[in-house]
Amino acid sequence: SAAQRTMPDVFIGIGSNADPVRALREAVTALERLHPVLRSSSVYCSPAIGVAAADYLNMVVSIGTAVDVDTLCAELAALELAAGRSRVDRTVCRLDLDVLLYGQRVDAPRRLPRPGVLEQLFVLGPLAEIAPALEHPLTGVRYGSAWSAVNSATLTKLGALAALG
Repeated sequence: SAAQRTMPDVFIGIGSNADPVRALREAVTALERLHPVLRSSSVYCSPAIGVAAADYLNMVVSIGTAVDVDTLCAELAALELAAGRSRVDRTVCRLDLDVLLYGQRVDAPRRLPRPGVLEQLFVLGPLAEIAPALEHPLTGVRYGSAWSAVNSATLTKLGALAALG
């Protein structure tokens, strides 16, 4: 249909460092109740940044959605809250959901594309895995090329979410 053809490619970063396998599973399930999940990356493990905390597990999913970006961000915030996200204790993150890309939209107030998408390995790795040929809307750099150009030693690919214990 015409509506499906005009749907933007939307990519969401999912992260947790508190019972993270369960948190990621529940997040993907909750997202699937709202929007079709088109692609899912492997799960990656990386050290926490800027705070002494447990390692994070991260992944990226691509969804099909017709909702606008503000509605989507509100939905993600509600899912974070339902998972017990607190922004008080920075060492524990039950669930972090970020809209990384909303099609080719460039919108600084809404942080689109997500700042750091080309630099933060825990975002770039899984994004490059599921959308290597996709180009960053500001730089035109393909995510696969950006990934192959970095030293990814701090990121460990664990495999598919379904396969993790």
